[in-house]
Amino acid sequence: MSTKTPTEADILRPIQNTSKKFFVLFAVCALALGAFLVAWMYQLQQGMIVTGLSDWGSGGGVTWGLYIGAFIWWVGIAHGGIILSAAVRLLGMDRYMPVARLAEMLTLAGLSAAGFYILVHMGRPDRMVTSVLGHYHITVNNSPLVWDVTVITAYFVLTATYLALTLRYDITRLRDQLPDHFSPVYDAMTLGYSEQEDQIIERMVWWLALAIIIMAPLLLHGGVIPWLFAVLPGMPAWFSAVQGPQFLTIALTSAISGVILVAAAFRRAYDWDHIMTDDVFRGLLLWLGFFCLLFLWLQLQQNVVGLFAAPIDTAVAQEATLFHPVYLLSMGLVFGTLVFIFAQTIRPALFTRLRAMIAGVLVLFATLIEKLLFVVEGFMHPTFEIYAATPGEYFPSAIEWLSLLGTIGMVTLFFLVIAKVVPVVELHAIEHLRGDHGHEHEHEPVEESTKKPEVEA
Repeated sequence: MSTKTPTEADILRPIQNTSKKFFVLFAVCALALGAFLVAWMYQLQQGMIVTGLSDWGSGGGVTWGLYIGAFIWWVGIAHGGIILSAAVRLLGMDRYMPVARLAEMLTLAGLSAAGFYILVHMGRPDRMVTSVLGHYHITVNNSPLVWDVTVITAYFVLTATYLALTLRYDITRLRDQLPDHFSPVYDAMTLGYSEQEDQIIERMVWWLALAIIIMAPLLLHGGVIPWLFAVLPGMPAWFSAVQGPQFLTIALTSAISGVILVAAAFRRAYDWDHIMTDDVFRGLLLWLGFFCLLFLWLQLQQNVVGLFAAPIDTAVAQEATLFHPVYLLSMGLVFGTLVFIFAQTIRPALFTRLRAMIAGVLVLFATLIEKLLFVVEGFMHPTFEIYAATPGEYFPSAIEWLSLLGTIGMVTLFFLVIAKVVPVVELHAIEHLRGDHGHEHEHEPVEESTKKPEVEA
């Protein structure tokens, strides 16, 4: 375990140092996003028919697929990320302060990716204006899809405000070490700042965190998102009161996995072993195990209710899901991760940061394919199965796979860019690790001799 004392120079390193690996990663992610944008332009020109998603009816198939499955996945990652950050403030979980801001940024990136999927899946982006915004006063009363757009927009604004308020403190105190070419950005973010506002902002952020914790289970990934499916009795694979808590646990497992991966990447790139310690990753793994257990338990509830003396339509839909290879693979990955976390808790020597990252990747993949199957199977087995003779099949098209690669590239680009503009670790976290309690406003300038040489990103 590192015994180095965290300093302001540590959290400024991503802003001040840029390596060749940074540019290579930036180029790869930009290429992935660019490839999807080209594919999307082709889709706009030819129509949704190029994805096969419009092929429903006597020809079989589904109208929702990877686009909506990935949309749910990104929304879950986003919602879980800000819940983690809010819990750090509300519950005094100081252990996780070094990753709290990364979780907030993951929320903004994830919501951006999810919102992008809405535009892509509408076929024509102008429908957002003509069908949603133009008739909002009517549709908001009776359309779960418009509820969805509303809460995602509200959540994005709430999270952006939350992040901007906490950044004012850091930018003001680190301004002399920040690059001058971003001066307009820093000036806008610290407009009207005075030290007297620090306590007021702390209270504001606390209340915002409380609002986020309350909204998440009631309106967001425990409410509106699952209501898109759970309130449709004609689709027995979706119609269930358990969808709300099930969506929420999936969101938290995927979000914690995402935070583990992002934190591990920054730790390795910028030599932050003394900031994002192994203790932080062990704690995140424990929380991941807890929510994996809840996830599996709620899946068990759905399977028991859907198979034991259930109505015929529900039994058919649930049986189709239960014995699908994709579902078995998803549950196996989550269960295997849970077994590993339980084992490393009993025998701590089993823990390594690499294994924690592998656990995060496996859970993210498991939640993605589970949500994809959830969407598809819901369409395959409706109550009024008028096309039973030809139920059809579904497999994501090349354009849909490119959308997944493109949004992953977009989220990675978000972190690469924002890490060059503002600190991705709170100054308060450094003060806490250093033991500067009661001296938040006393910071020595970062001397040239204390700066580390360029570290490869």
